[in-house]
Amino acid sequence: MSCSVAVSNSPVFSPSRISLSSSLFCNENLAAISSPLRIRLHKSPSGLGTCTDNSSISTSNSTSTFTSSSSSSSSPTLLKRKRPARLDIPVVSAVNDFGAPATPCATQVEVERDGYSVYCKKGRREAMEDRYSASVDLLGDPKLAFFGIYDGHGGAKAAEFAAQNLHKNIVDEVVRRGDEEIEEAIKHGYLKTDDDFLKEDLHGGSCCVTALVRKGSLFVSNAGDCRAVLSRGGVAEALTSDHRPSREDEKDRIESLGGYVDCCRGVWRIQGSLAVSRGIGDGHLKQWVTAVPETKVLPVDPTYEFLILASDGLWDKVAYPEQIFLVLVSNQEAIDIARPLCVGVDEPEPLRACKTLVNLSAARGSADDISVMLIQLGRYI
Repeated sequence: MSCSVAVSNSPVFSPSRISLSSSLFCNENLAAISSPLRIRLHKSPSGLGTCTDNSSISTSNSTSTFTSSSSSSSSPTLLKRKRPARLDIPVVSAVNDFGAPATPCATQVEVERDGYSVYCKKGRREAMEDRYSASVDLLGDPKLAFFGIYDGHGGAKAAEFAAQNLHKNIVDEVVRRGDEEIEEAIKHGYLKTDDDFLKEDLHGGSCCVTALVRKGSLFVSNAGDCRAVLSRGGVAEALTSDHRPSREDEKDRIESLGGYVDCCRGVWRIQGSLAVSRGIGDGHLKQWVTAVPETKVLPVDPTYEFLILASDGLWDKVAYPEQIFLVLVSNQEAIDIARPLCVGVDEPEPLRACKTLVNLSAARGSADDISVMLIQLGRYI
């Protein structure tokens, strides 16, 4: 007699480099994932480690936990086998590319869809804290789409929460307020997501950069140091400005609220702690870390080739001895690298462009998680 659990390609059993295909992050053919890995617990002839009817599998949003009760009727003449540690098996959530959580031990995520591509690579942290969200044909409208990159700090909870909820809150506000108040709708969507996360009493925070495309207009918003860069005829145009305590207006805002900003080893921080001044979460610093985004609006023009959304792992500076700082990838360099793979070619390779940018930044010394999304804007003209 035996008890078995089937785990569909669970990356927890693959310590090597893991490539998560796009089918793991949406509702497409989840039941068709092939080659399941089986864990088989054999009944011991001596009665040790018996799998009883009390064995259970419980499934939550992102994990499946298998527990087994051992027989207590073992012979006293035999040594008792120590109960093994509880096995946590990640289960992919079907979320239509919203929040698509990287499994705890994933080292990279790659997704390619019609109109956008995403590539995420884990840095030197124990687990990846970046998340992304993407949806096209919202409300049945082929010209309505939402995209986002979320860079968590202090854990991935805030990034995951934002990826799963921010789009819903923004779209609800847009529907309720109408086309005349979309900027206000985005602002309230960010604030509601922040409020709801704080009510969960979870730790950590997340920077966000999002792009809403509606009726031929592009609304790009950010809170924190994730960045959006547009390619306009091959020229890079920054659509966001990083929210850091070193920014004069951010420093003034924080100090006017009774906080302080200081520089430690070349990095400006709020209350000597956080190196960003806006974002979702960070309840212990909420008095100074606002979730109010800055939003830029522009009409989608034929000269707009593609939009890059990326976490700060791509753009940030690396410190070297003697206080020398080197920018990893500049805005224009990112466009120059991605454009030949996406524009004026018979077979565009946007995913390859994302990978090239991520790997270049990592090769230059980035230790952070790096996430890059490339959105082809031509379909929204």
